Amino acid sequence: MTHHQVTSPADLTSTLQALASGQTTLHQVLDTCLAQAQSPACAHVFMSLNNEDMRQDRPASQGRLGRLAGLPFSAKDLFDVQGEVTTAGSWVLKNKPPAAQDAPAVAAMRAAGGTLIGRTNMVEFAFSGVGVNPHYGTPAAWDAVSACFAGQSADLADFQPLVPGGSSSGAAVSVATGAAFIGLGSDTGGSIRIPAALNGIVGFKNTARRVSTHGATPLSTTMDTICAVTRSVRDAIVAHEILAYRSVPRFQQDLSSYRLAIPTTLMLDQLSEPVAKAWQRCIEKLARAGAQLTEIRLPEIHDLGDLLSTGGFSAAESYAWHRQLLAKSEALYDPRVAQRIARGEQMKACEYIDLQNGRQQWIARMQKAMQGYDALLSPTLPITAPTIASMAPGAQRDEAFFKANALLLRNTSVVNMLDGCALSLPCHHAGELPVGLMVWQGPMADDMVLNVSLAIEHHLNISA
Repeated sequence: MTHHQVTSPADLTSTLQALASGQTTLHQVLDTCLAQAQSPACAHVFMSLNNEDMRQDRPASQGRLGRLAGLPFSAKDLFDVQGEVTTAGSWVLKNKPPAAQDAPAVAAMRAAGGTLIGRTNMVEFAFSGVGVNPHYGTPAAWDAVSACFAGQSADLADFQPLVPGGSSSGAAVSVATGAAFIGLGSDTGGSIRIPAALNGIVGFKNTARRVSTHGATPLSTTMDTICAVTRSVRDAIVAHEILAYRSVPRFQQDLSSYRLAIPTTLMLDQLSEPVAKAWQRCIEKLARAGAQLTEIRLPEIHDLGDLLSTGGFSAAESYAWHRQLLAKSEALYDPRVAQRIARGEQMKACEYIDLQNGRQQWIARMQKAMQGYDALLSPTLPITAPTIASMAPGAQRDEAFFKANALLLRNTSVVNMLDGCALSLPCHHAGELPVGLMVWQGPMADDMVLNVSLAIEHHLNISA
């Protein structure tokens, strides 16, 4: 298939400016977003769409709407939305009672003047980085299908939709297509950055403790992070400020003032040709812009293998939450998800405690090794998106699925174990499959990661 790219929708910040200057109206923007949400581009994206609310419940004055001025956001199906059933992408929970109140993340967006356009599809119980959902269908990564719906592809018979990445699959596609400006999601091992990278948009994973996880169906109580996807780094800052109830200082520093490390251990292994090409071109461009780039080994990353040898947090903690549901309704689960959850049954209490203690010791070693660097740079993912067909349910495809899942989670999950923060931004050129650049650091370095990302975004023009 020949790959094409159409013009990306305007980001939140420029749309707010257009509203303020009178270049457009809130009604016009909402109509455009709703049309996108109901178009083939958003097939399988929304679990529920608030189309009647979007049409009927429109305030007369956008001046009183708060920071988001009535613009739409989407919410991953693991967030409670008052009056709606939170299914977490599963059949198991579809008959539970509707939520009594909004999750804090949803409430924060509404309080800032956001309009909820709908709840988005996801990997069942958020337990995969691929983005496939056998129950409700799988959205297609937007950068791979945009040409199809723009009428630019001459031979649609050869078209092969690509996976959107997970677990926040629908959230990313809702933002990439222009249906929403902010997509609320979660990141336990990469679930906001993976779909951001595969859809050519921005995903920021803040330090986990910054945002409340209340009202969100858990995967791992230790690792879950509530965060968002957006179309630009400046929008990511806005979303983070709303979710974390804090202000991010803008450093206004040139890229050359930051010391940036490139870890060579694991992070650069097995890069597919498109990723290697985009990565090398990106690093060369940043170097020409004056970035202080230093390659470091960071062998501590290899220590994660031993640390996780008895199982990780997600399996153990998800099994604790799911064990009664699995006993009654395992047949309703995606078999791949049930298989991963069931592994948690084997972890002993002493192994779990050792894992908690070992993680803290590993974080201390990593922070010592990263001292002196403002941020680290890596490819977000070592591969581009596989086709949906190659990842579809079926015993013969399971080996390919789990191999792809491991590769998609490999780089991003390092940051989760670090209790760190990271942002993925596009570094590919127009006409190429999406590739993400990950800017990352340890715990509570959110402001530095966001400001370094702003400076990098300024120098990376993916249409060049």
